[in-house]
Amino acid sequence: MAKQAQTKFVYSFGEGNAEGNGKMKDLLGGKGAGLAEMTNAGIPVPPGFTITTDVCRYFYAHGQKLPLELKPEYEKAILKLEKTVGRKFGDVKDPLLVSVRSGAKFSMPGMMDTILNLGLNDEAVKGLASKTGNTRFAYDAYRRFIQMFGNVVLGIEKEEFEAILTALKEAKKVKLDTELKTEDFQRLIKQYKELIKEKTDHEFPQEALTQLAMARDAVFQSWNNPRAIIYRKLNKIADDLGTAVNIQAMVFGNLGDDSATGVGFTRNPATGEKAFYGEYLTNAQGEDVVAGIRTPKPITELERDMPAVFKQLKEITSKLEKHYRDVQDFEFTVGKGKLYMLQTRNGKRTAQAAVKIAVDMVEEGLLTKDEALMRVEAESLNQLLHPIFDPKVKYEVLAKGLPASPGAAVGKVVFTAEDAVTQGDTEKLILVRMETCPDDIAGMNMSQGVLTARGGMTSHAAVVARGMGKCAVVGCETIKVDEKAKKFTVNGIAVTEGEWLSINGNTGEVILGKVPMVEPSLTGDFGEFMAWA
Repeated sequence: MAKQAQTKFVYSFGEGNAEGNGKMKDLLGGKGAGLAEMTNAGIPVPPGFTITTDVCRYFYAHGQKLPLELKPEYEKAILKLEKTVGRKFGDVKDPLLVSVRSGAKFSMPGMMDTILNLGLNDEAVKGLASKTGNTRFAYDAYRRFIQMFGNVVLGIEKEEFEAILTALKEAKKVKLDTELKTEDFQRLIKQYKELIKEKTDHEFPQEALTQLAMARDAVFQSWNNPRAIIYRKLNKIADDLGTAVNIQAMVFGNLGDDSATGVGFTRNPATGEKAFYGEYLTNAQGEDVVAGIRTPKPITELERDMPAVFKQLKEITSKLEKHYRDVQDFEFTVGKGKLYMLQTRNGKRTAQAAVKIAVDMVEEGLLTKDEALMRVEAESLNQLLHPIFDPKVKYEVLAKGLPASPGAAVGKVVFTAEDAVTQGDTEKLILVRMETCPDDIAGMNMSQGVLTARGGMTSHAAVVARGMGKCAVVGCETIKVDEKAKKFTVNGIAVTEGEWLSINGNTGEVILGKVPMVEPSLTGDFGEFMAWA
């Protein structure tokens, strides 16, 4: 039994000290290792703790039971977090709220589940309202929490909650969530709780520590949700690695116009250009940016909105890039003018970007030529040989979106991932969606390219398409997608399922019909890179 006592299942981080570090990806997952590393480097990271992948493996090996030794460590970590933040779980006057996130060894964007604002209940929401002096914010946070918890932990479909929200917005004659008032959120909360009672036969749990335990176990279970399994198969990631669980004090990007949330890359992940790249939304929560529900602003505008924050963000992220000697994909939140870093990881990029970044980093003295060659997967070089539109051909542009993942694609239009899967073996397809969600991954894999009406350059659709080497145009806001009728309209032109469409992931152009393709010419960085090999 002596060995058992040495196994550490929980690693805390915060206040400039972390028990783990960046080399512990096997145990803490990529996210947990990144949070520990940033904390130790003195970067502002909200405090929290990570439950290791060992616990996840034990969980699956023992019929979804947790090791007994976890309990004392877990309880100690909770007390430590309460002490660091100066708030208590379940406190009705000033509650400690946390996010619960998964984090596997390898990045799996959007494939596993996140819960925000955990710790709210019917009483604590009043405490949050009086503490922040913002009642609308508190009830908005509570309804978001019930919605995420209901979906991730209790297994109720997102659409069920969305339908209630949409009906309320229609009744109130508003378009955006931001136009809803406090009493609207209170009504939503009541309806959400009724939905949960109807679907599960249980009331929504009010006890904060019960909520936390249920969320923790749900994250372990999400390691084996269907989309995570498909993603691992496509990316050759082993099924037995397991995920860690990160529990972190909440910081709010939706407290007003001096608050924001965003994601970014230290270089352009589509082209490799050395330019700060990313997006943010003021007065929003993190999921709003990557879920592609609102189309965000380019990160360069942050310099105008919040100059001091922008400067600090730029300094921190260049420091991170030098430290990891690789492009960083980062998430941040600004709470009342104060910047917090929520994540950093090596960024997913296209083959074109990988080659340019490798060549540039050698010139900058960050990498040796041998290291640079190891950075580009041989398989991905095929992406550089993908055909492009014939530059000699003139064509009429139907619509223009954001060029999220390069290359060109021509195919017949389909509107659901299921249709793409059934037709993709025999037909060339373009998957057109209002916005893609992580469940669409199998359909994206079977399509030549992806077109979405909403979402930005860092939305799930964009990140996943870049990782797959698929052409993608996102945030094409002039197209109106009707998924039920299987058509989209733009400037009075209707395009229905089965019609040919061409999309250009380098420019964001959408063209009706088939544009002829040619082989690309390989010069510049690619030529130099291949000369090293």
